[in-house]
Amino acid sequence: MSKSEGNKRTCLNPVAKVLVSCRGLNGENNALAVGYCGNCSYDPPMVMVGIVPSRYSYHLIKESGCFVVNLVDKAYQETFNYLGSHSKRDEDKLAVMKVNLAEAKFVNAPILADCPVNIECKIVDSIVTGSHEMFIGKVEYVHADAKMISDKGDIDFSQINFL
Repeated sequence: MSKSEGNKRTCLNPVAKVLVSCRGLNGENNALAVGYCGNCSYDPPMVMVGIVPSRYSYHLIKESGCFVVNLVDKAYQETFNYLGSHSKRDEDKLAVMKVNLAEAKFVNAPILADCPVNIECKIVDSIVTGSHEMFIGKVEYVHADAKMISDKGDIDFSQINFL
């Protein structure tokens, strides 16, 4: 098999496309599409999200010290695309898309109630990795649609039709 040089920027396609919701200290809510996200520890459970510092939500997350990772089903594709292509600098994109927000239990950030899983995180560390700052969040609480939860509390991810 012959091989050619691949594009370095796309050599490892991040798995989960998620929406990260946040709230500034002034109470302003926002959400953005994130392509760099994943587990980084199981004990204690932690996830990391990569945010470009020029993004509007970057400073909200940095100052609040928390965020929510919202897993997205294909049924939410239109909202995902809109939130990922419009900035809060220009409009209240959550209002435009009529995003259904709910309060998190342990962090000062909204959850996107129409997403099947919402992961509340408090930032414990971050590292600048070039174009992104990777925020490492300790998982404080996980909301999941009741039909997806087993008797043991495990989430059946096969019920999510991921983007």
